[in-house]
Amino acid sequence: MVKMERIMRNIKHLLFSLNLLWCISVFGQSATSSKALIYGKISDLHGEPLELVDVGVVNLLHPIGTTTNHEGYYRLEVPAGIDLMLRFSHPAFENISVKIRLNSGEEKRMNKSLTEKNIELKGATVTATQKRNTFISLDPMSAKQMPSVSGGVEALIKSLPGVNSNNELSSQYSVRGGNFDENLIYVNDIEVYRPLLTRSGEQEGLSFANVDLISSINFSSGGFEAKYGDKLSSVLDIQYKTPTKFAGSVSLSLLGASLHLEGATKSRNFTYLFGFRQKSNQYVLNALQTKGSYKPSFTDMQALFTYRINKKNELSFLGNIGLNSYKFTPETRETRFGTIYMPMVFKVYFEGHEVDKFQSYFGALSWTNKPTENLKNKFTLAAFRSFENESFDILGEYWLSDVGMDAGSEDFGEATYTKGIGAYLEHARNRLDAIVSSFEYRGTYTMDNVIWQWGVKYQYEDILDKLNEWRLVDSADYSIPMKPLQPGNPHPDLYAPVLQEVYRADHHTISNRINGFTQASFDFGSNQKYVLSAGVRFSYWDFNHEVIVSPRLHFSFKPQTKADLLFRFAAGHYAQPPFYREIRDVYGEIHSDVRSQKSIHSVVGMDWSFLMWNRTFKFTTELYYKYLYDLIPYEIDNIRVRYYAQNASKGYAAGADFRLNGEFVPGVESWIGFSLLNTRENIRYKNNKGEWTETGFIPRPTDQLFSVNLFFQDYVTRRKNIKVYLNMVYATGLPYGPDESLKNPELFSQRDSKRLPSYKRVDIGGSYLLLGNKAKFSRKNPLYYLKSVWIGLEIFNLFQMKNTISYDWVTLLNGGQYAVPNQLTPRQINVKLTVEF
Repeated sequence: MVKMERIMRNIKHLLFSLNLLWCISVFGQSATSSKALIYGKISDLHGEPLELVDVGVVNLLHPIGTTTNHEGYYRLEVPAGIDLMLRFSHPAFENISVKIRLNSGEEKRMNKSLTEKNIELKGATVTATQKRNTFISLDPMSAKQMPSVSGGVEALIKSLPGVNSNNELSSQYSVRGGNFDENLIYVNDIEVYRPLLTRSGEQEGLSFANVDLISSINFSSGGFEAKYGDKLSSVLDIQYKTPTKFAGSVSLSLLGASLHLEGATKSRNFTYLFGFRQKSNQYVLNALQTKGSYKPSFTDMQALFTYRINKKNELSFLGNIGLNSYKFTPETRETRFGTIYMPMVFKVYFEGHEVDKFQSYFGALSWTNKPTENLKNKFTLAAFRSFENESFDILGEYWLSDVGMDAGSEDFGEATYTKGIGAYLEHARNRLDAIVSSFEYRGTYTMDNVIWQWGVKYQYEDILDKLNEWRLVDSADYSIPMKPLQPGNPHPDLYAPVLQEVYRADHHTISNRINGFTQASFDFGSNQKYVLSAGVRFSYWDFNHEVIVSPRLHFSFKPQTKADLLFRFAAGHYAQPPFYREIRDVYGEIHSDVRSQKSIHSVVGMDWSFLMWNRTFKFTTELYYKYLYDLIPYEIDNIRVRYYAQNASKGYAAGADFRLNGEFVPGVESWIGFSLLNTRENIRYKNNKGEWTETGFIPRPTDQLFSVNLFFQDYVTRRKNIKVYLNMVYATGLPYGPDESLKNPELFSQRDSKRLPSYKRVDIGGSYLLLGNKAKFSRKNPLYYLKSVWIGLEIFNLFQMKNTISYDWVTLLNGGQYAVPNQLTPRQINVKLTVEF
């Protein structure tokens, strides 16, 4: 009995102890689970907001953190009642660490200014961080390193999923089924333009953005915010540097040269950027299948001046002069095509020449006003002027022949039976003088967890267009097509030659546009767990008197899981008011009733960051669907887009983009991306009987079904003074049809069965560090002031792929047609030298 009482007493003591421990545990959890809030704004020493600054507590067992938004603001929920080590970090700025202790429920504002690092960037590290608003951020340094004939920022953009290009000579690209005219490009929040008359990559020259002047590159391939518009496909948003001290670089290669200078006064109230580029791809063009005298010259000069009046006011001026000329005197061409069982050869002998000039002038004056810490106003006055002249008279005499297949014959591999013989004469005297000027106001107001943005823009357009172009084809002494001489002629059985592809126009159009937007971004939950952005755009063009309203929405959230996941959803209405090229048909006539092309976007995306080989990798995927309506059918010839000038079709674009990037080799970042795309349209037109009919859903000219891009970087030595870069692309061929389809819509449906060959290309490059910043020289030695000297070697089209960009149609007397491929560049080598100081 006594023993039983002792056992019961021990059990009571045990239960009391467990209950006491449980109470202590609950009290401890309650004490440690109490929260506090830290918020504020991070800026540089000039007061400019810094985006993507990491803000985190680093002394916890499980560190927590967040990043600043594009206005430099952050919010972070932290444990209360304990000592915290708060760290602010960014790759380009010096880190700041602060000790802090907050009470439960306390909210503390903490603003910080970061000092820019004075370091040498080692390697060409490509950072592709998927941001909350469907934009991808890219490192500008990678654009300098990527081996590419065209070079520039666009070469980097072409490597992203959803972006396609099958022409290494051009900087143009299509995004998710859109054409070249559907892409927005901003530099310092100012929209930039390109020449309108260029028809081939050989004529194109330099793109606007100068990689030596760039500080950030952001790109969205769809689902972008309301502050960007009015295009259907993509946005490229570029910001130029804010220099802190004198620096510069010089680059020389077989394709051209560049120089850039930057600097600031001691007070840093005045900064300047200057860039000069000269490109002459004569070396590349001489390897094309058409032999002759190529004399291209593309020159670009840019300057950005910024003056900080005081902490609240700043003035800046961005200017650009582009002087491009293209002179070409063709001599001969020989193209072998066909199949292994039925080879053919197309030979042409030329007379005449082509002279093209494209001169553009651009200037923008901006005033930024910050009356309070939360309010920012920006006023921009911009003007663009383009003088474009295209002049050529070229006579080509051609032979289309079979090739001998008998290995024992003397004419094996030579032209034997001639299928067609004739000549064609091409003539053009085209001139375009365009003025686009605008005045824009943008405002931003930032609250604790809300960012309001709004803007309005007025744009004036004055375009003078004189078009005089024709083509005459003569085959075996008969012009194709032909027509009888007029009745009453003494020789009614004779036929007169008829000009083909006659384009004549003399237009002077003046118009005005007004557009604007308003949007708000909201952060919900701790550490920006939920982000919602909603906005609306509006526009009006007095040329067709069309009013457009386009609402847009974006939502993202980060689930509370062990895996680092981020999910996004975007939807909206996108409209593209026609510019001058969309309203001018293939004959040169202007159609004032052409309306905006429109689409409804929906995008679902996911980012997954994970560790592999003890290094960080990121897998990104996006699924999208675009319903398209009021479309203007078009054709693409090389890089020239020719429009039907009628809202005659509707269609869709659907697909998926995937990308994996990370440090496959420690210290440098590489990536692989692949895309699936299907875009089709149903064109409504009048047939030869005058009856309305439809083509059914046929592929659009940009229907690139599948594409893969790979960019790989590596160091050859431990010293990292030898670097290697590999750029590879494979893309299925684009659909095409007869070149007369815009004149004869009956031929539209033939696009359904014809495709260009797949585009396959591998470019490889390597560079060796001749002189680095660790080299020691006396101050009297000029080499003391050099940061680095690199010498590089690039091999374009390593495997000698014969890619086709378009076709020349050869018509025989019996009415038959042969498509002769126009091929792109073969394997070539480029050597370049880069000096930084």
